[in-house]
Amino acid sequence: MRALLLSAGYATRLYPLTLNQPKALLTVAGQPIMNHITDKLLELSGLDEIYVVTNHKFYTHFVEWKERYLGKSTRKLVVEILDDGSTTEHNRLGAIGDIQFAIESKKIEDDLLVLASDNLFCSSLLSFVDEAKTKNKPLVGIYNLKDKRLASKYGVVNFDENRKLTYFEEKPENPQTTWVAMALYFFPKTILTAFKTYLKEQQNTDQPGRFIQWLYTKQDVYVWEISGLWFDIGSKEVLEAANQAFG
Repeated sequence: MRALLLSAGYATRLYPLTLNQPKALLTVAGQPIMNHITDKLLELSGLDEIYVVTNHKFYTHFVEWKERYLGKSTRKLVVEILDDGSTTEHNRLGAIGDIQFAIESKKIEDDLLVLASDNLFCSSLLSFVDEAKTKNKPLVGIYNLKDKRLASKYGVVNFDENRKLTYFEEKPENPQTTWVAMALYFFPKTILTAFKTYLKEQQNTDQPGRFIQWLYTKQDVYVWEISGLWFDIGSKEVLEAANQAFG
């Protein structure tokens, strides 16, 4: 299994904090957000390699982060930083484009765990990955916001008694439920060619949820609840809340 951390955004909503620094390297409780996420990946015994896909502007920032992080780690694991070549908001590849870029450039033919690098949560990934490998189907991490107004800012989901996805809509005005996808995905190796198909058929290359919205109508996709705290670091207010909670 491989893991891919999506880190190529420019986080303009967090300016000036992210004007010259990637969002994933902002600190929460004294550590870069990336550390918190990568620590959870290191718990996965079946993980062979971690890819971090970023833009050209912040490529060296992540190379330096990798050297610092691996210098403190006791587990030997390959971490590779990928430069997608983009330099601004206007020529970025988008999250789905970056997933395909990583698959093509590293010739990935293995199960793939995909996470957004601003996705900060407390729960372990062990049960999520165990469930995904048992089903050998695409699996989406979901979270219950318990507020439809908040849910409308995310990809909203619904599912049946077997936790099979029955509905997915990105940022709906009138959400069906308060369950949302949280930019945590497991894709069996047999699914990876579907990204290329999606990009040929669809215009939107940004939110990875758009791929799920397209995929679940074609084959079975399942969901897995992530419990505990979750912060989607998209604003200064959320960053501060995460600092208080994790601190």
